[in-house]
Amino acid sequence: MKRILLLLIAFAAVAFAGWYYWNFFQRISSAPVSTLLPRETIFLVYMPDFNRTRDEWYRSDIYQLYREAAVQDFLRPGLAGLGKLPKTPTAAQTLREIEQLDPKHAFFALSSVSHNSPRFVSGFRFRGSQQEAEAIINRWRSTFLAQNPGAKHEKLQYQQHEIELVTAAPFTLATTYDGPWFFAATDVTELKALLDRADHRAKNPEATLEKDAAYRVAIAHRPSNYAVFFYLQPKAFSERLAALRAAVRSSPAPGESTMLQKMRCIAGSMRFDDGKIHDVLFLGMPKLERSATLTRSSLSLGTKETFFYLSMLLNVGEKIDTLNQVAAFGANKVLQSLADSGITADDWKAAFGTELGSLADWPSSAHWPSLLLTLPVTNAAKAETIVDALIRGDEGATWTRTEKDGIRYFSKQSASSLVAITPTVGLSKRILLAGLNPVSVEEAMKRSATSSAELADSKTYKAAEQLVPTPTNLFAYIDTALLYSRLDASLRPMLLMATAFIPSVASSIDPTKLPSPEIITKHLSPIVSSQRYDHDGYVAESIGPITLDQSAMGVAILSGLGAATRQKIGAGVPAWSASPTVTPQITSSPSPTP
Repeated sequence: MKRILLLLIAFAAVAFAGWYYWNFFQRISSAPVSTLLPRETIFLVYMPDFNRTRDEWYRSDIYQLYREAAVQDFLRPGLAGLGKLPKTPTAAQTLREIEQLDPKHAFFALSSVSHNSPRFVSGFRFRGSQQEAEAIINRWRSTFLAQNPGAKHEKLQYQQHEIELVTAAPFTLATTYDGPWFFAATDVTELKALLDRADHRAKNPEATLEKDAAYRVAIAHRPSNYAVFFYLQPKAFSERLAALRAAVRSSPAPGESTMLQKMRCIAGSMRFDDGKIHDVLFLGMPKLERSATLTRSSLSLGTKETFFYLSMLLNVGEKIDTLNQVAAFGANKVLQSLADSGITADDWKAAFGTELGSLADWPSSAHWPSLLLTLPVTNAAKAETIVDALIRGDEGATWTRTEKDGIRYFSKQSASSLVAITPTVGLSKRILLAGLNPVSVEEAMKRSATSSAELADSKTYKAAEQLVPTPTNLFAYIDTALLYSRLDASLRPMLLMATAFIPSVASSIDPTKLPSPEIITKHLSPIVSSQRYDHDGYVAESIGPITLDQSAMGVAILSGLGAATRQKIGAGVPAWSASPTVTPQITSSPSPTP
């Protein structure tokens, strides 16, 4: 009988221990990551499920495009060149090991900045036992120690946790395990505080990021399903900026604050929707516009050949004083001409509306696209005065003035010899149009009078427009399939010619294997983006094979590479080849300048 009683007691003890273990670590696993971080956390990146995000990426349109056999065949010479680089045997292996760990709730955070020393914490919940996770993570640690023979490795004990500390001055990394969690930090004190919050030993449980008001506002705009989320608290940066301005005695006027100081938080998320990438960006700040609302009136200028359309609220009048200061500081005579002509912010506000539009058309018969910028005109006389002032400030250029059907046109011949550009400004009583040639500006002026709806009625545009909420501040649309088709038609012959005359190009790519446009465009859908003000901040959403933000970063990188290339080429041009300065003048035909 006693043996049976002892067995029952032992069984109950084991059951209670198992229940406590499961309940305790389940609380840690199900708790939001924000409860593990201090309230003053500056930056956070969070990925709920690594393997799920990887699988969704493999099903995305852009990855399917990359995996096309024709695309792989075209890229093979370049990939083979990369293969000649020194290989790191840990690259593919590390990815496989990460997949084996199956990280969930992975996070990386900038917890604080003290004495210009940033402190980072990170962690994730792994699959399997701690011993299996240790086997993988220990290999990573051993690799680091092997590459840094001077690094110091030691072990510390804290609250029944073993902390492994690796120091390779000035770098320090402290790591530990807490049930199914792996934590790391660049400071031992930060790691101990993280363990206290995870084990519910923290003296002030309210001092976590989860309880921060700005963070709560940010996650209220986060979708329920997402692949990656980030959060930024600009307060630390705005305080440092204010201190810097005070140090140089450039403090703002009473009641005035910088844009950074107005931002309470910045947050963003990315997810995959049927192969497309969907971004949501939130800026927690007061509303800047008073009563203006986006109307997209410039949409009527679009045609079936329009591959880019942008409409946004931009009150240049409120920034005119700043532009004048920039012009004076940077010696920009075009902008300086506004100040010299006595153009004030009130003059600009009276002349133009606040909605800036931009369109790009690329007809199949044209080698290059045409770009248009538009502004609504509310006072034609004041608008013409401002245009005249800007033209007078363009030194070294010859502008020609014409008038057709009551519309004034201003054109100048560009010095460019490769591509003929004739910047043209058209001004009517309703709209100001600026383009790269007179023909595109005049045709757009005609469409503005007839309220064309070629773009608005197209199936591609209508389907893309419905993917994002109705905008109140900004709307952007890019037909990537149309754009690529036109690029292919224009650049393919140039690529074939380049490989014929430049052998180094032929060693990297084979233009005869360039995939047909049909193979590429079947994976390309339009990029569409909208921005609106929602209760306590601005929400910007973008969706497409890549998003508007990603495409903008890509264009910036390519522009930087192009600028560096032009700089290298320009360095070899002798000084005596520079063109002489041309005296600016304005000619009029047929009417004289008022």
